[in-house]
Amino acid sequence: MSTSTRAAVLVESGRGLPYAESAPIEIATLRLDPPGPGELLVKVGAAGLCHSDLSVINGSRPRPLPMALGHEAAGEVVAAGEDAEFEPGDHVVLAFVPACGSCERCVGGRPALCGPGARANGAGTLLGGGMRFTAEDGTRPFHHLGVSAFSEYTVVSSRSAVKVDRDLPYEIAALFGCAVLTGAGAAFYSAGVQAGDSVAVFGLGGVGLAALLAAKAAGAGTVVAVDVVPSKLELALGLGATHAVTGGEDAVEQVRELTGGGAEKVIDSTGVVPVLEQAYAATRPGGTTVTVGLPEPGKPVSLPALSLVAEERTLRGSYLGSSVPRRDVPRFIGMYRSGALPVDALLSHRLTLDEVNAGFDRLHAGEAVRQIIVP
Repeated sequence: MSTSTRAAVLVESGRGLPYAESAPIEIATLRLDPPGPGELLVKVGAAGLCHSDLSVINGSRPRPLPMALGHEAAGEVVAAGEDAEFEPGDHVVLAFVPACGSCERCVGGRPALCGPGARANGAGTLLGGGMRFTAEDGTRPFHHLGVSAFSEYTVVSSRSAVKVDRDLPYEIAALFGCAVLTGAGAAFYSAGVQAGDSVAVFGLGGVGLAALLAAKAAGAGTVVAVDVVPSKLELALGLGATHAVTGGEDAVEQVRELTGGGAEKVIDSTGVVPVLEQAYAATRPGGTTVTVGLPEPGKPVSLPALSLVAEERTLRGSYLGSSVPRRDVPRFIGMYRSGALPVDALLSHRLTLDEVNAGFDRLHAGEAVRQIIVP
């Protein structure tokens, strides 16, 4: 039996700001087909607004349209298809890479790079290739990163889901599907922050602040937070940053001065190429620069190539924080419960589904950290 659901559907990318007026996202009533083998019907409890959604809305990362948006979420399993590994009543966090579990990269411990998952995400389908949404006019909205969480209900591959404790509030649990996996994973795994390291974080959205929290949890010494928004710098200081630097032309020199010649580990969460170049310049010889933001496809980065050899520098990309969701979502939740990762501080706004366009205006303007939709 199909399910009726209200969902936020992106009908056109690249419309002008403010989105509250141009309304690229429409709230539509969709028919949702039941889950197939290895799939779950999930009642969405909370979903977060992320720059990865914004990059689809503004057209910098083209996706097939119309598309039911949203990729960071938590909810309750309502129905499970055959061989789905979950039961109705299970609470789950949804990860935006549906790792197949059997390809070379999954078997090698790098599920964020799953080939079948990447192909499905690019095509706007579920992992098995299917589509489950149908609009009243008969069109079939595509799925966003296998999740499509800006909806009362959604169907996902069970490979997108991680079971969590039922007592964890949805609005907290949702953060672990993207912001925490990506940011904390970038600090722990991609950058390998160790006790005493000097760390700089460029960009203080949900991902950047999660990276900052993880760096502190790893025992980093000097932690420099860099952003252009004063309120985010103030928040970073409250979360344990030792210094705050206003982004801009002088940021690199300030980071160098504060860290004695450059930070050992620098994380860029902005997806802005000039900021990535600054992050690299703010890294000391022998250090590691990690980038987790998604720049526009085809944008080149300019770096002094000699420094990679003569200074033994490392530039590393990080997708999903180089995390393994089924291992790391429970691990990071445990750290949250112990007080080591106070990610509830990332929540800045709570929205209804009908406020989604205005929410992305706020995100574009840098006026929010993590906004959560409660359908």
